[in-house]
Amino acid sequence: MSYREYRSPKRQERERKERRKRKRDTSDVILSPPDNSLIIIVTFLVVIGFLAIFSATAPKCLREGVSLVSFLVKQIIFAGIGVGAMCFLMNYDYKKLEKHNKTFLWIVIGLLLILQFTPLGVTINGAKRWINLVVFQLQPSELAKPLFCMLLASLFKDKIDLNTLLKNLWVIIPMILIIGLILKQPNLSMAVILSATTLAVYIAARGPWMPIIAGSGLLGVGVLTKLSSLLHGYQRDRITAWLDPTSDALGKGYNIIQSLIAFASGRIFGTGYGSSIQKLAYLPECHTDFIYAIIAEEFGFLGCLFILVLFVALVHRGMRIAKRCPDMYGKLLAIGITFVFGFQAFANMAVASSFFPVTGVTLPFISYGGTSIIVSLAMVGILLNISKQRIKKLRTENE
Repeated sequence: MSYREYRSPKRQERERKERRKRKRDTSDVILSPPDNSLIIIVTFLVVIGFLAIFSATAPKCLREGVSLVSFLVKQIIFAGIGVGAMCFLMNYDYKKLEKHNKTFLWIVIGLLLILQFTPLGVTINGAKRWINLVVFQLQPSELAKPLFCMLLASLFKDKIDLNTLLKNLWVIIPMILIIGLILKQPNLSMAVILSATTLAVYIAARGPWMPIIAGSGLLGVGVLTKLSSLLHGYQRDRITAWLDPTSDALGKGYNIIQSLIAFASGRIFGTGYGSSIQKLAYLPECHTDFIYAIIAEEFGFLGCLFILVLFVALVHRGMRIAKRCPDMYGKLLAIGITFVFGFQAFANMAVASSFFPVTGVTLPFISYGGTSIIVSLAMVGILLNISKQRIKKLRTENE
């Protein structure tokens, strides 16, 4: 035996242990097809969105003298791009996403800075949230949702303590900067979604409760003492209108009142597809923020309940995927994505039904918006990829 072929007994034993470890690791994880139930749920939501967008935008297109299907065609194109992103991410190992965190982080920060400090930023209804790219308008804050899920999963996948947080200040400080830039737009609703997602992933990772209690106390004191200065004038008006919309029925409370009229008109079975009266000009932004009210009017309580059940089922599948994932990074990533969908859907439906003050939150997969549908389907692709890798159920000796 040559010198190169000789292996000491210690080395042979070490190699045997490594082979056993690799075999044990691979035996506990199996690859399976993507979660078909999740695909079906998302397909239903996207198709319902197409129907609702066509119905809600047809009168607007008629007034503007453009094709009745112009909004629908754009949304279908955006959804097609989103499906492409979903298919790519469904087959791209989610564990490899972690190495792209820094690049994605600085891209989002760069886009938010371009939005705020260059002429490319577009202001609509007093909010500067879109970048004009000629062919379509990009909303950078939408990209912050998957970014935060990726960063939080990386940050909290190991034991959470003060030393870990201090070592990851290069992540925490840019995340705070992103929320600050989003508040500057202003886009309070997106900042709330990102903050709530951070809290949800932190709790899921079993972080210590003391920072949460201390942070909640400081936030509560700050909100109570500085509420008037923290909120913009229109945001204070929205809260006032939410508490008593009839105090300014033709001004601050107009949107809420018209949305509630849509809900009341729909009753149990709705007025029928395409028969909404509120979309004719009474309810502004009926194809984005208040599309749930148009669905309520045309399909009634049963239509609203069906959409609610779909989102509950989506959250259930997402949490099931997280539970079955074999590694902590994938678990937290799935929890973050699922929470974003669930929280955003709940917020939109709560606003439309006047449980929350009016905010600029869209209904995922259903509301009109190019960046929103692309990013949402891309996030579904990540969930589907995580669903393909799950813990193998081992039989016990008694079975």
